[in-house]
Amino acid sequence: MKHAQGALRTRSFCPILVTLFALTACVAPPKKNAAAQHSSGTTASAVGNPSAAAHVASQPSGTGSTASANPSTPPTAPAPPAEPTPFDLEREDICAFITETSKKHGMSESDIRALLSQGLFQPRIIAAITRPAETVLRWWEYSHRLVTPERIARGVEFAIEHRTRLDAAHSKTGVSPAYIAAIIGIETNYGRNKGSWRVLDALMTLGFDYPPRGRFFRSELEQFLLLVREESLDPTATLGSYAGAMGAPQFMPSSYRRFAVNGTLDGAIDTRRDLFLRWDDVISSVANYFSVHGWERDAPVLLEAAASSETLATVMPTLERRNLDLNQTAGGARGLGFTLPESIADDTKLILVPAELPDRPNVRVGLRNFHVITRYNRSILYAMAVHDLAMAIETELVRTPPPDVAAAVSRTP
Repeated sequence: MKHAQGALRTRSFCPILVTLFALTACVAPPKKNAAAQHSSGTTASAVGNPSAAAHVASQPSGTGSTASANPSTPPTAPAPPAEPTPFDLEREDICAFITETSKKHGMSESDIRALLSQGLFQPRIIAAITRPAETVLRWWEYSHRLVTPERIARGVEFAIEHRTRLDAAHSKTGVSPAYIAAIIGIETNYGRNKGSWRVLDALMTLGFDYPPRGRFFRSELEQFLLLVREESLDPTATLGSYAGAMGAPQFMPSSYRRFAVNGTLDGAIDTRRDLFLRWDDVISSVANYFSVHGWERDAPVLLEAAASSETLATVMPTLERRNLDLNQTAGGARGLGFTLPESIADDTKLILVPAELPDRPNVRVGLRNFHVITRYNRSILYAMAVHDLAMAIETELVRTPPPDVAAAVSRTP
């Protein structure tokens, strides 16, 4: 499936053009710096603090979504990085990866070597992931950059165009069409920006030359090799984010293998799961991801919580943006001074979410479905943006629904 050109075709796992590379055996080489040596002998600058967009690396159970926690702040221009270079396949760590992957999955070492020989170390990826994080945005700033009139309008168009598949996904999983659309809208602007990095390059670069998260990315590289075999992907033409997230929903390879589904409604014989070119599969896969992680049909996601200024002044400093757990109860929140709908039982688990407004502090209440969104991308700002975008899309559809659209949109309180 050569996604770069929009055409579907099957390639062998090991293209003939790399046969010469495959002939090199993993012998015991002189010991090198396994974390940072390339065929050129240069050392990667794989030290430093990952940028906000690199939060993907700490998401073992998420999709690996790379939607930035700071979506529009331009980075400081770094010095021009070195040119891409082939990897030295005799490196101790790469040889160990080849041997282990071969034993675990029954692949021949020569086939794995042939595929990896096509990967290039990309210095710009290391530069991107080690770039210091920009100033953390407050909620209202983040929201204004992601939940825009243009993104809302495109979300409405998306929901109208794909209403049959969205309605089918909702019927099967309970996930509201607007939330599916919102995820795709924030991740890739409804498929317009799926990434331009070769996934093979990204995962090899970060797996072998970014020590802070090397184990994670080597695991994703292993999953990518399996995905190439299972879905007949062209490993040299499969493109994604600089962290290796793929397709319109930006699934990492492990999430692609585990949660992607074939969602065709027309009885097509092709059973592959195509998150690049087939919207049926994209929509069904996002819904399946939410469903597997515990999405509750027609349940509320995020609530406004009224409280006095004194309560907010006391509670806001205690709230941690990094906390994603449902570590509070409705009864506990009421005890702190928050007013919640009577329909929310005292034993309902929730999270108090800091949601600053331009002129005052503010707290919102996330419930189980909100927590599910944070499993997709581990950021409460991201989850709030998805919710607000979904609500805006639903509001527009209900306000001026074209024929048959109102029935296709299931509102979530």
